[in-house]
Amino acid sequence: MRRSAFAPVSRTTALFVEFIRSTPLLIQVYVLFYVAPLYSLTMSALTAGTIGIAVHYACYVSEVYRAELNGVARGQWKVSCALSLSPWHTYRGVILPQAIRPVIPALGNYLVAMFKDTPVLSAITVVELMQQAKSLGSETFRYLEPITMTGIFFLIISVTFASSVRHLERRVRLP
Repeated sequence: MRRSAFAPVSRTTALFVEFIRSTPLLIQVYVLFYVAPLYSLTMSALTAGTIGIAVHYACYVSEVYRAELNGVARGQWKVSCALSLSPWHTYRGVILPQAIRPVIPALGNYLVAMFKDTPVLSAITVVELMQQAKSLGSETFRYLEPITMTGIFFLIISVTFASSVRHLERRVRLP
């Protein structure tokens, strides 16, 4: 939408994306969970957290895609037009295959970052992994073991995600 030729759509989208990217995830989640009910928009903590993380990272990812689409050589667009390809065929057959490969590393980074940002949701009472470890530690007064296990779990999942992204990069690499 930010690449739209219709200025009101493009500007509104740009304003929204920049607003979301310029404010902390924690504040966005707080607003969804604690402020939205003041305007009759009530949701569970998990729903608010999921929407908050999804919108936050969608704005970052949209900028990655926009940059890559803008990075496709202008000649590719002109050739598609000269061949009378429809916009659908232009994107599907010419533009997207060139734009998708370079975004894979950035998308992998955001996948790992999104996973590591889930402890922010504990601020709105979502009992996620880190909150569970702290709760277990407060019951036994032994914080070292549960928090260490949580750190190891985050490490294993993050390394697995990163490895999977590298594998995907190799698979889609041009010969």
